[in-house]
Amino acid sequence: MTPSHSWSRTRRETLTLLTALGTLAGAALTGAAPAGAATGTRTGTTISSGVVYRQYDLTAGAGVTRVHVLAVDLTDTRVRLGLLYPGKVASRAPLSRQATAQKAVAGINGDFFNITEAQHPGVVATGASVGPAIANGKVLKAAVPTGQRFGPHLPPGTDTDDVLGVSGDGRARLDSLALTGTVTTLGRRLPLRGLNQYALAENSIGAYTSDWGGVSRARATCGTDTDRAAPCATRTYEVTVKRGRVVSGSAGPGSGPIAAGVTVLVGREAGAQRLRTLVEGQRVSVRYDLTAASRRAYRFALGGYPVLTGGKPLPGLDTRTSAVRTAAGIANGGQRVLLFAVDGAPAYRRGLTIAEVAAALKSLGATEGFSLDGGGSSTLVARAPGAARVSVRNHPSDGTERAVPNGIGVFTR
Repeated sequence: MTPSHSWSRTRRETLTLLTALGTLAGAALTGAAPAGAATGTRTGTTISSGVVYRQYDLTAGAGVTRVHVLAVDLTDTRVRLGLLYPGKVASRAPLSRQATAQKAVAGINGDFFNITEAQHPGVVATGASVGPAIANGKVLKAAVPTGQRFGPHLPPGTDTDDVLGVSGDGRARLDSLALTGTVTTLGRRLPLRGLNQYALAENSIGAYTSDWGGVSRARATCGTDTDRAAPCATRTYEVTVKRGRVVSGSAGPGSGPIAAGVTVLVGREAGAQRLRTLVEGQRVSVRYDLTAASRRAYRFALGGYPVLTGGKPLPGLDTRTSAVRTAAGIANGGQRVLLFAVDGAPAYRRGLTIAEVAAALKSLGATEGFSLDGGGSSTLVARAPGAARVSVRNHPSDGTERAVPNGIGVFTR
């Protein structure tokens, strides 16, 4: 493709996008609770080449709400999406701070996360996200068991492995990423069922690396595969591996930063029993990866759950509970992404149901839609023209930005 052809195509698709956004001003939310029309400016604001911001009012079942949309044209070679995060999995920071630190021009908050541990007194909430995460092609973490997740009820057929990501061809997609891994020692291969995650499956072994951070790993052995609030396991064991050899063992999960080149293995129940057989100096090899259901390689991915696939809302979406929401839509075969946040100001706080979110994304031209964390986490940021850093465009419902573990960043060059 010649540069002139690329420019004209980008301009043409941007105009198409603006037309689609403007068309929503007369479009009703179909398939949702009683819904009316959307009103707002038709043109939006250009944040950078290939990135347009718009806000408008939308009448839904609970009343009028305001929504904020970032439209990202991935056919523009100067634009890409990536993971915003504070540098460690078990860490949180306001989205605007993450975006500024990583020099993003815009972004939206991401996955649901381990926000509280009221059911486990004395156990620290890690702040780590629920689903898988990949940043710049590097695997950061895997998903917790579905029964251990935070967030609203999942639609049938979805689970914590579900992701929104950008694959190697530069297109955005919905997919699922499952952990594949082993712990090999003395000719034996033990299955690895966790990577830098706040909850491990029962009877399993999980690995923690320097990407985890310094937060205690005790939460990993609490709850069960079906009950997040269940008591913590009484049989646990932790082994530290450095340069391929066991250097220490402990009866319970520890805390503190993990040095580069060190892997901490945490086991619960039968997994703990297997780790107890390892002795100091013993050679251990730990290998892992995230395998996509589509077999594609992803350079960026984060968790949430699907609400729209193939242009159709998923069956079983909630049609009753209206709330402040965050979501992302995919259009034009993955060439266009719509980052969508409901405003949390008191006048609009009644928000949308999940079914209405799916319908709104479809009205914007999306064929796939993905729900992200909402409520006080809902935050959309973007640079104003000429500004050096992003500003918050919506009103977070807590009155100020909530610290979150990750988000979708929009980057330009």
